[in-house]
Amino acid sequence: MTNARPGIGVAPDAPPEPDSYDWPAIVEGLNRYLRLGATPIGMKMFETVAEMEAVPGVRRPQGNFVLDQLVAQARWNGWTMGVTGDDVGAQCAAPVGLYPPAKMAAWRNSTNMSGVWFADDEGAIAHQQAMDVLPDGRFEALVISPLTTGRLDPPDVCLIYGSPGQMIILINALQFHDYKKFEFSVVGESACADSWGRALKTGEPSLSIPCFAERRFGGVQDHELLMAIPPRYLPKAIEGLAALSKNGLRYPIAPLGIQADPAESLKRSYAR
Repeated sequence: MTNARPGIGVAPDAPPEPDSYDWPAIVEGLNRYLRLGATPIGMKMFETVAEMEAVPGVRRPQGNFVLDQLVAQARWNGWTMGVTGDDVGAQCAAPVGLYPPAKMAAWRNSTNMSGVWFADDEGAIAHQQAMDVLPDGRFEALVISPLTTGRLDPPDVCLIYGSPGQMIILINALQFHDYKKFEFSVVGESACADSWGRALKTGEPSLSIPCFAERRFGGVQDHELLMAIPPRYLPKAIEGLAALSKNGLRYPIAPLGIQADPAESLKRSYAR
């Protein structure tokens, strides 16, 4: 089954889209093997505001917010949040394709961060141009919701927050069958471009180091990384997590100790 979502990226070597998803089972598997501390959530793009507003239980922002805060309301409060570009401003709207295409050239050449995040205008412009964004202006709105609600079936990307240890086990699980080297980007501030922006654009799992804004405004904790992952990868991830667990490769990873003889552990964990 192919992705029937025009404008959303699909990686050439991506797993096939399942006919259906069992969201409670997928989230239960992620929690069982990774012991996640926050609710996995989904993000889905909509071509019209009316389609967004038709999602069951959707809430609209009451006040001025950045997108990081609305993502946090979904993962910490369990809310289903409907968002337009007008709700969150240009720097948040552009990576998810909610910024008007006619204004993108000016946004790409913005010097707003000059002298704050970057030493000069050239650096600020280079940063804007380095950001991954959903490009074509097809969408007017998005909805963010916990995966277990099933209200976005399927979402375009899933957002999983976790520690570096959890993330490496998740990546190992994705590599258990049909190995692939993953490469991720670091744009710096505005790291949402490295996570949901890149995942929406490329259709690939995209790991990011959440930036200052995500931590200050979105409540991302000091130890957390973010994996934005198209849902078609999740069944493969659960299968890989189960296989690794059977082989004794589990989270949390118990430290052997810096002065212990590693021979027996190496034999169990690396030798066939």
